[in-house]
Amino acid sequence: APVLHLNKNPVEGFSAGLIDDDDIYKWEVVIIGPQDTLFEGGFFKAYLTFPYDYPLRPPKMKFITEIWHPNVAKNGDVCISILHEPGEDKFGYEKPEERWLPIHTVETIMISVISMLADPNSDSPANVDAAKEWREDPNGEFKRKVARCVRKSQEMAFD
Repeated sequence: APVLHLNKNPVEGFSAGLIDDDDIYKWEVVIIGPQDTLFEGGFFKAYLTFPYDYPLRPPKMKFITEIWHPNVAKNGDVCISILHEPGEDKFGYEKPEERWLPIHTVETIMISVISMLADPNSDSPANVDAAKEWREDPNGEFKRKVARCVRKSQEMAFD
């Protein structure tokens, strides 16, 4: 079952805990938008759902707070290498060591997601429209949509 050793080495920029104390496979995390990025100041809530054969297989991560990002599908599903099933990539984009490994923890996932927010990968996007805007006009339409998400996330966080 997933375990967190947050107290021993807290990671800046997120909090995590069980959604319901009776279910150790469902976690709620809040990621604070990293400083000096367009996401700065945002509070982005997501659910991590662990499979019963964790850590052999990765959890799924889904943002509940609206977020506009090349690597987050419009329904909130997070698409990054570390959360992809272990083994070879049939499309040849990822090396096996970039994908899920049983050594990964809630913390290493969060660190990857925080760095994804800071540095989107538009090569294999989950949100094609966001990727196109980020590549072609990062300080225009992309920036406006992200700013709207940040504002909405702040309103939700302080409700």
